[in-house]
Amino acid sequence: MAAPGRQLCGAAALLLLLCLPLRARADEHEHTYQDKEEVVLWMNTVGPYHNRQETYKYFSLPFCVGSKKSISHYHETLGEALQGVELEFSGLDIKFKDDVMQTTYCEIDLDKGRRDAFVYAIKNHYWYQMYIDDLPIWGIVGEADENGEDYYLWTYKKLEIGYNGNRIVDVNLTSEGKVKLVPNTKIQMSYSVKWKKSDVKFEDRFDKYLDPSFFQHRIHWFSIFNSFMMVIFLVGLVSMILMRTLRKDYARYSKEEEMDDMDRDLGDEYGWKQVHGDVFRPSSHPLIFSSLIGSGCQIFAVSLIVIVVAMIEDLYTERGSMLSTAIFVYAATSPVNGYFGGSLYARQGGRRWIKQMFIGAFLIPAMVCGTAFFINFIAIYYHASRAIPFGTMVAVCCICFFVILPLNLVGTILGRNLSGQPNFPCRVNAVPRPIPEKKWFMEPAVIVCLGGILPFGSIFIEMQWTSFLSAASTAIYVYMYSFYYYFFKTKMYGLFQTSFYFGYMAVFSTALGIMCGAIGYMGTSAFVRKIYTNVKID
Repeated sequence: MAAPGRQLCGAAALLLLLCLPLRARADEHEHTYQDKEEVVLWMNTVGPYHNRQETYKYFSLPFCVGSKKSISHYHETLGEALQGVELEFSGLDIKFKDDVMQTTYCEIDLDKGRRDAFVYAIKNHYWYQMYIDDLPIWGIVGEADENGEDYYLWTYKKLEIGYNGNRIVDVNLTSEGKVKLVPNTKIQMSYSVKWKKSDVKFEDRFDKYLDPSFFQHRIHWFSIFNSFMMVIFLVGLVSMILMRTLRKDYARYSKEEEMDDMDRDLGDEYGWKQVHGDVFRPSSHPLIFSSLIGSGCQIFAVSLIVIVVAMIEDLYTERGSMLSTAIFVYAATSPVNGYFGGSLYARQGGRRWIKQMFIGAFLIPAMVCGTAFFINFIAIYYHASRAIPFGTMVAVCCICFFVILPLNLVGTILGRNLSGQPNFPCRVNAVPRPIPEKKWFMEPAVIVCLGGILPFGSIFIEMQWTSFLSAASTAIYVYMYSFYYYFFKTKMYGLFQTSFYFGYMAVFSTALGIMCGAIGYMGTSAFVRKIYTNVKID
């Protein structure tokens, strides 16, 4: 039978080939226009600059709407709905290649309540997002003076749109017309549109958003190179130590085979050979253990496929396409979960395979949906755009019950029939061997903690749960670092943003731990099988 690691990579590669022809698009528009054809300016969301996930509908602030007849927008993908995209028509009259001089499109009657709303938004550095032909645009609501006593609203949206042929390839916004917020006054909102010919190709129109200087983010190339070299060094160091140790052990065991039966019986087994009758013993709580292994293998397959598809396809050019692709790939890879979880549970002598299948199928979806459901209550209380609509929640439940569960069942049946029989290289003793006392640094709790710091630093094979948790403990350090990052590297604040950040970081860390744990177990399992296969055991 092929090694578990090769089975996982093979399944991931097969699913990758199946998913490559499928392109997750946020819409089916052709993005082509005739001269003077209508171009829609969508207003998306507004929210604090430092709380990127705390977003609200644009017109939750008392902005006024243009006079043009409203156009409704619906969520075109599941990813759009889950990410809180709330497109509303601006009411501005924009036509392809038709310049518009500065024109007043509406008027705000600034009473005390509306002024207070704008002042609160300016104090908290609110910014808004718009879309033209799927190209995002950002702007600031207003600004305060140096003393923080007077507040000003930007009232003039100056749009400059680049076109190449009959397609839009570039959009820029300049905010002008700073007006002081004074109660019981009227504020006129205006806009202008300037069309210019551009040499940018339609396929390259999103390239400027990938420029580090555009978002002013820094790529730590030295840190990436340093981490990569450290991993290479640790893998080489551990491999060298293991190979030297194994060569000595194999040479010592081969000498025993040359002895006669009397001498061999008088001698005692030593080293890792003496636990050959217990190393393949089923783990405690095999139902949960096998479900975690199956889920980890599925997360690994999903991560691999989504990364490769994102490299090949321009997923960042469509709203919500990355999340939609991840959901689709996760549902499609459900047989991977069932196969590895079901086969492992069968090899460990499990009898309640239907229960194991249900736990494996719903372990990750229940964790994600439970966290999202909790955060959704807070989002509804805040009237945030991140609140998930009821129809979207029903759609997610339907995917779980009518796609993920049946595919997981197929994988479980295949796993139990194809690789569910125990094929250990040595028999398992009926009576467990007494475990000698270990030094403090060999205790499972210490191994688990240290294993997360340097995942490739050591390999421990005495317990099955230890091989899983020592790799999975990496997630603990990731989540601990998220606290440091939140309090010292960001300016996030508020109940909603805090709940969103730590809630989904917990989901990410747990998923990372399950994936690393599964990879750690599969690697150690393959290693243990290999070394015991090459030793003659009576």
